Amino acid sequence: MIAAYVPLGPEPGGPELPEALRSVYAAPAPLPDPFHSVPSPVILLPVLLPDGDLDWALYEGPSSLQPGARGLLEPIGRRLGVAAVSEASFVVVPALAVDRRGVRMGRGGGSYDRALARVAPTAFTVALLHDGERVDTVPAELHDRRVGATITPTEGLSAPPDWTK
Repeated sequence: MIAAYVPLGPEPGGPELPEALRSVYAAPAPLPDPFHSVPSPVILLPVLLPDGDLDWALYEGPSSLQPGARGLLEPIGRRLGVAAVSEASFVVVPALAVDRRGVRMGRGGGSYDRALARVAPTAFTVALLHDGERVDTVPAELHDRRVGATITPTEGLSAPPDWTK
């Protein structure tokens, strides 16, 4: 299961990120097993709650999205609860910056820090960034949650060995 988001405006990944993830993860393996069909990936997208926490719902294609709080595009399907993200093995989060320790700077509401606190320790967490948004240091507080890697257009996937979740 993948947990992701729909980027706003100039955020990395663009509004087509959920569909791109679905396409990539639904692609057949190079040597498909004729006895095993490749299921469509389950992609969870956030729904912003009034208290700033994130509920989750299934992404079922571009037509399953509607404008939500703060201009976010949110899925219209059944809400699965704030703990649904704990089932994801791959989690993609937004960030304004991430430092070399994996500390991310968000928009200040704590929504993704709360969500990341529920993610299994074995899940792969990644923040999408523009070039220049990987920095030496980001101010960190006790509630801040780290990511395991970043992706930028120039550096691609980067997960320095000194990063910890």
